[in-house]
Amino acid sequence: MRLVFAGTPEVAVPALDALLASPRHEVVAVVTRPDATAGRGRRMVASPVAQRAEEAGIEVLKPQRPRDEDFLDRLRAIAPDCCPVVAYGALLPKAALEVPARGWVNLHFSLLPAWRGAAPVQHAVMAGDEVTGASTFLIEQGLDSGPVYGVITEGIRPTDTSGDLLTRLAHSGAGLLAATMDGIESGELVARPQPADGITVAPKITVEDAAVDWTAPALRVDRLIRGCTPAPGAWTLSEGERLKLGPVTLAPDVTDLAPGEIAVAKNALHVGTGSHAVRLGEVQAVGKKRMAAADWARGTRIASGARLGV
Repeated sequence: MRLVFAGTPEVAVPALDALLASPRHEVVAVVTRPDATAGRGRRMVASPVAQRAEEAGIEVLKPQRPRDEDFLDRLRAIAPDCCPVVAYGALLPKAALEVPARGWVNLHFSLLPAWRGAAPVQHAVMAGDEVTGASTFLIEQGLDSGPVYGVITEGIRPTDTSGDLLTRLAHSGAGLLAATMDGIESGELVARPQPADGITVAPKITVEDAAVDWTAPALRVDRLIRGCTPAPGAWTLSEGERLKLGPVTLAPDVTDLAPGEIAVAKNALHVGTGSHAVRLGEVQAVGKKRMAAADWARGTRIASGARLGV
């Protein structure tokens, strides 16, 4: 099939690579979000998908809005058979959905109908799910509600951050998307409607959502921090300033700290929660580099008994 691939971030690149390597299909163009500022110099930078497509010598389309007529005209002129999608980042209008004869097929990082929405991996980690996966489905106007072509499963490890899990799913999901394209082309694969039960929603995680509530049980604090790593980044307040938090370690033997209360030792920093304490890993103060929590405590001369989150 002639394919137009739609995607934007680094997590979409493995799927693009899998389709470029396929002997059965031709990726004739990619659709991605417009260039955006990045880095300290705030330079305009092309998306990872755009950069990979340019390396491969493929046409790159960067519409401000997918409903723009010049983009729709170009898409019709390319006449793709199918448009595979991975984390494109914009809603596709009906006019665009009608262009490819075999539709737009999305690789979504959950076992649909669980965790429909923008942040399925983060929500799966934060909810304490033990198993997740990826699904390929035919895009329709509803939110991730289209019929499913195929799924793969992936276990969630006790120490997984959303970044760890998403990296694994990006690579295993790439194979699923390529196999889905093969099955659609051969006619052997039929999309099946999603079950009516088990629908959960995974909206985008905001910076405000990533604030740690130290009155919550330690397990919930651990899951929130891992789910928000690397983005948007979990945080708390220390003496009125934000302190970013890396993954923590559960410390069930430390039970004498109030929620948010700090205990400073030579090589460890514990914080109380609504159950038992957690041991902080790396932290990052405003304008500083990431460092071990114990080093940060020494540098700021923060003492046992101080409170985070106040």
